[in-house]
Amino acid sequence: MRPRTGSSNSLERTMKDLKSRTLRGGVAKGFAQAANFLLKTGCLIVFARLLEPTDFGLVGMVTAITGLLSLFREFGLSLATVQRADITNEQTSTLFWINIAVGVVLCLISIAIAPIVASFYREPRLDLIMVVLGVSFLFNAAGVQHSALMQRQLRFTTLAIIDVIALLASSAASLVLALRGFGYWALVVWSTMLPLATTIQLWICSRWVPGRPGLNVGAGSLLRFGSIVTLNTLVVAVAYSVDKILLGRFWGAEVVGIYGRAYQLVALPTEQVTSTIGGVAMSVLSRLQHDRARLWSYFSKGYSVVLTITIPVATMCALFAEQIVLVMFGPKWTDAVSVFRLLVPTVLVFAIINPPGWVLVALGMVGRSLKIALAIAPLVIIGCLIGLPYGANGVALGFSIAMVLWVVPHLLWCFHGTGFPVRDLVYVIGRPMLSSIAAAVCSWGVVALAGPKLTVFVSLALGIVVFMSVYACVLVFGMKQGAFYLDLLRSLRGQGSSDNAVVAS
Repeated sequence: MRPRTGSSNSLERTMKDLKSRTLRGGVAKGFAQAANFLLKTGCLIVFARLLEPTDFGLVGMVTAITGLLSLFREFGLSLATVQRADITNEQTSTLFWINIAVGVVLCLISIAIAPIVASFYREPRLDLIMVVLGVSFLFNAAGVQHSALMQRQLRFTTLAIIDVIALLASSAASLVLALRGFGYWALVVWSTMLPLATTIQLWICSRWVPGRPGLNVGAGSLLRFGSIVTLNTLVVAVAYSVDKILLGRFWGAEVVGIYGRAYQLVALPTEQVTSTIGGVAMSVLSRLQHDRARLWSYFSKGYSVVLTITIPVATMCALFAEQIVLVMFGPKWTDAVSVFRLLVPTVLVFAIINPPGWVLVALGMVGRSLKIALAIAPLVIIGCLIGLPYGANGVALGFSIAMVLWVVPHLLWCFHGTGFPVRDLVYVIGRPMLSSIAAAVCSWGVVALAGPKLTVFVSLALGIVVFMSVYACVLVFGMKQGAFYLDLLRSLRGQGSSDNAVVAS
């Protein structure tokens, strides 16, 4: 009996340590993402006033292509390293050199197709932009495995600091160029310097030096896993990039610039929240792949936090679209208001359907994830094609309709046969959704009454304050979620309950 008790106590201590490190890592990454959000938002505001929509459109045309190529830069080997229960130094070193080889190939491809891209868009300036952005593939490739190893070690605080410093360095350099009148080259330098600064810090902080690649180190299964992940990501990225590619080809750089800035502005908060929690969740859920009860507990909590933040943010974007665009970008971007509002449903659906992907990867069910991607891609492409004759607004509307039609089938397919109580999704999604609707009605009423007397900035600030106040009250008291968030706060202070504590379901 004693060995069993000791083993049980050891396991419990391990789980508590995992929970503690998870929460600390999540908080550290949250602060870093908040800093990143403020920096990126600040850059958006400044660059929107220093540069023209055409400058953004030129870079957006190229990044629609390089974004597809970048899906191969990791070849899924970062997730393979994180997800694997056990991995050797020889395997990681082999994966490192494979990443380097892929980076070289992608760089050469970018150089080779640069004239083709310029010809496709009928814009000669894109040739050199494509070549310069292609170099960033080399910088990215050199840091993939270093980042993955630090994620396995749950060193999220260090990774968070690296992200902030890299963003500061790249933003400062691009801002100097923008102020000196270099136009779109400021954006090109930002995209190139960011991965360089990140990789340099990863090498310094991880202190891992790759060895020689091996042929018989058991990397085959990792490569298979990575290839499926890459193909999955490629299919989804093609679907999600077709909007910008089509607009660039048929409507020109200015329309792409307006559409791209509207998309970036509405998606930025959700992307920051999802990547913050997802970066931690992927590593932790992979460690719990053989303990389904705890896996579902951790996932449910993370999913609840994501939706609690993203649903009200998306609702406010739809409600105060005009004020947000005018305050952030200025009056010359008024054409982006309608695009911004029409893209809100797309971003909201992303917040709902992306987190279940953490579970599929953690459980090694990447084959199902690929099938889901193959189903969603044609739906999105058809939606964008139908809306293309109507310009940016039509594409945004087509994109959003496709995503809304997909959300329920996606969730049912993701969780089918996994043992996850799908009925709990009604509560997890419904609580922040209903709270946001109540808050939207109240804040709209207050702003409508006081609106004519207020400036745009004051109107936006008033609307946000009223919205968030009502939302918090309804969620905590009306939906009775106070205990859930109180439990999270206690856990952060080391006083949390066990893993079987309150789950928002």
